[in-house]
Amino acid sequence: MNYILFDGPARNALLPFTFTRPVADILIGILTIRQKWEAYLGSTTTTLTEDYLTDKFPMVEMEQNVMINASFLPTATLVDMIQNLESNQAIFKGEEVIAFYTNEEQEEVDFDTYEILEYTDDCITVAHTWDIFAKNDAALRADFAFLTQDRKSQPIPKSVNVMAPEHIFIEEGAKLEFVTLNASTGPIYIGKNAEIMEGSVIRGPFALCEGAGVKLATKVYGATTVGPYSKIGGEVNNSVLFAYSNKGHDGFLGNSVLGEWCNIGADSNNSNLKNNYEEVKLWSYETEGFAKTGLQFCGLMMGDHSKCGINTMFNTGTVVGVSANIFGSGFPRNFVPSFSWGGAAGFTTYVTSKAFATAKLVMSRRDVEFDQKEQAILEHVFEETKKWRKE
Repeated sequence: MNYILFDGPARNALLPFTFTRPVADILIGILTIRQKWEAYLGSTTTTLTEDYLTDKFPMVEMEQNVMINASFLPTATLVDMIQNLESNQAIFKGEEVIAFYTNEEQEEVDFDTYEILEYTDDCITVAHTWDIFAKNDAALRADFAFLTQDRKSQPIPKSVNVMAPEHIFIEEGAKLEFVTLNASTGPIYIGKNAEIMEGSVIRGPFALCEGAGVKLATKVYGATTVGPYSKIGGEVNNSVLFAYSNKGHDGFLGNSVLGEWCNIGADSNNSNLKNNYEEVKLWSYETEGFAKTGLQFCGLMMGDHSKCGINTMFNTGTVVGVSANIFGSGFPRNFVPSFSWGGAAGFTTYVTSKAFATAKLVMSRRDVEFDQKEQAILEHVFEETKKWRKE
């Protein structure tokens, strides 16, 4: 069977992260949503997404296809239902479609003609940007159980101060000495060739993905994921960093999500709680206004390729778009459009020639090419987000 992950109605609610990737390629827990589905299905997947993303994330359609809503995370029960789908059957949870069987001749899908199967068990959904950190605890525990089942961890070094070692899994090539790991509050996963430097104190649940790093004397609270080849330092609480991003110095990051190729300057901090303890509102690209989150704790949402200088201060519930460069004293406003250059004193447009030159340099340091596909995506984002910038 050919499996295709589609963005679904949550796509716009997941901006700015879905400006540069399909919903399926969001990291939550230990794996991206795509990696979870492929591991459970035992099959590769392709993507139905925005047209401008298709060169990098193409769709492969065959005679028989199962379309899966990428905002739903897999469970064993759900995967079993999907693998047993037959022609003209669809799986719904309430009013939302999870998956359906189709063929290449179908130009439109009319679910009134389908046999509807109800999925009634619990499952994790990623429908808003803040779900990425708010549901990271549950996603991380589920991924840990799935990835470590019937596998044996590398030995925990003798110098490590450890609690609940049975809930710690270390992959081959990982390095850690003279650190404290407390897995009594949740599992701790340390990926292949990852490193935790001396003096760090980590409470689970926590995932350090392949090639990622924790700098000297870092403090990490629960439900945090450090994506592949990313680095953290200072104090981090309930946050998710996608791949190749750095928060490598002192300063606080809490209840936040950083996309890929982000960099947080030394001694930068974000607020995750309002002074009056009221519910946090976040900028919504759908309504072009600020939307209620239902959360008391909510920090920074930063899109791919965005960066901030040293001592940057982010207000509670700040949304930064793609390829923004923030610096200077004071608090920048809590919505920074994509390709913005400046800070609290005001912003100008970060022209693409300079932004692309920086992206090329940053990516080459990690032996990743800034190719024409990447440039075309960012050019589209620049044009699409122009209306929010003050030219």
